[in-house]
Amino acid sequence: MIVITAPTGNIGRHLLTRLLESAPAAGEDLRVIVRDPARLPDAARGRVEVISGSHGDAEVVDRAFEGADAVFWLVPPDASRAPEDAWTGFTRPAAKAIAAHGVGHVVGVSALGRGTSLAGRAGLVTASLAMDDLLAGTGVAYRALACPSFFENLLEEAASIRDKGVFTDAVDADRKAPLVAVADIAAVAAGLLLDRSWTGTGGVPVLGPQDLSPNDLAHIMTEQLGRPVRYERQSLDELRTTLVCYGLNEAFVQGIADMKRAKDEGLDAGVTRTPDTTGPTTFERWCAQTLKPAVHSR
Repeated sequence: MIVITAPTGNIGRHLLTRLLESAPAAGEDLRVIVRDPARLPDAARGRVEVISGSHGDAEVVDRAFEGADAVFWLVPPDASRAPEDAWTGFTRPAAKAIAAHGVGHVVGVSALGRGTSLAGRAGLVTASLAMDDLLAGTGVAYRALACPSFFENLLEEAASIRDKGVFTDAVDADRKAPLVAVADIAAVAAGLLLDRSWTGTGGVPVLGPQDLSPNDLAHIMTEQLGRPVRYERQSLDELRTTLVCYGLNEAFVQGIADMKRAKDEGLDAGVTRTPDTTGPTTFERWCAQTLKPAVHSR
């Protein structure tokens, strides 16, 4: 029995699709925790057990983890809470349920940076690493998917790219760093959940094929979209002011700013890319398949 949290989210929907295809042949049943079952894809109906509610709720995870052999764990960022509460606080009921029900294996979505000098002052990343420690402390076999920023973050910029030919971030224009497609994260998660021969705790870096800077991204988007796209760097003060005006928790906003600063100082550069840590999806391919339709549809 594999339990999937956040099955309708960016990573979870790709994971669910993969497991619907491969879990039956492996003799695995699937159970999902979802706030709104109506958002599940038609292909899942009648093929997965559904637990309705939030996986941050103690009663929900207690029901969901009973009889579970493996869990895919993803914390949905909650900008109304301080980072530690948003990750560790949200995960604490699940950690108790994992231990109580003797769940054998957990795969969690986390971040790059562990073991670097920046790990303790990286805002949301620091909170995510603390969540890993909490889960590992239950005694379960745990693998943290250590991820960089996602290609999919650029979908939030689709309107600006279409209307102004501009996307923004708070890092240096020439700062090269790994980026990854969420589908590639889901593929690694599926492999770990289906082949549970691993033991102990550790991190599994999930990187894209190459490091790219914002200027690199602008060049590739210009080619793929057939229109000029340029990068504008936003200061951290501008970023904080904008996000606070949107009503986000001030501690969460500071966590975003601290994460951005750490990434600009090389937080994600501590892992050497190998064939085992390299996802197959290039930024060019992702632009053509995902970003271009999103820009043209708005």
